[in-house]
Amino acid sequence: MSLSFRKKLKEGRPLVGTLLQIPLPEVAECFVEAGYEWLFLDLEHSPMDARDALTLLTAVDSRVPCVVRVPWNDEAYIKKALDIGATGIIVPLVNNAEDAKRAVDRCKYPPMGVRSVGITRAQRFDLDFDSYMQRANDEIAVIVQIEHVEAARNIDAILDVPGIDGVFVGPFDLSGSMNKPGRINDPEVQQAIQQIIRACEKRDIARCIYAHTPAHAKTYMDQGYRVIGLCTDYILLARAAAAALKEVRG
Repeated sequence: MSLSFRKKLKEGRPLVGTLLQIPLPEVAECFVEAGYEWLFLDLEHSPMDARDALTLLTAVDSRVPCVVRVPWNDEAYIKKALDIGATGIIVPLVNNAEDAKRAVDRCKYPPMGVRSVGITRAQRFDLDFDSYMQRANDEIAVIVQIEHVEAARNIDAILDVPGIDGVFVGPFDLSGSMNKPGRINDPEVQQAIQQIIRACEKRDIARCIYAHTPAHAKTYMDQGYRVIGLCTDYILLARAAAAALKEVRG
């Protein structure tokens, strides 16, 4: 049984996870053993595909909730990620209300949406079909990624779309769309992020964000973010390897 990320969001306590881009179940297990509370399976910016995501879900999704970021706001990507057992979907580059509605529709069964019915791993290969169909709309988290200045301008219209459970802020792409690539602490970039935060607070929608360092993560938690994606597996591995070598070399 996959754990419900939507239920975790509603608890309101901060959740710290990481982005997985290495398609190895042992890597996912390492983060679970280390105490990370959720995992972000990245199919947008990594070599992973649905088969790789399935392998990771099979390894760990009974222990921590696993959310899949699909490559695009596309029905085929979304339904495949859900049918392999993702308990939440992160949809990239949602810039307006139409994008947001499209994402929600593709994640929800009728009458809430237009998700088609598959009978595969999520439904436990038909052994849990009736129960899954009854609870899926209540348990699947729909998270829209706000990572462009256009989305920041349209944030109120986006969040007025029913069915959105969380907003994942992409500070690096947001800075790039403002012609300030990588300058995530720039006052204008931070002003846009604060605008997003206020819109979420007004509607009690979970605020999620990528944190490039533990210091960033602490700052974001102080700002009221409920969900932190702390680095990626690649980044944490590279940093640990570099630090170890530096310690040895002196």
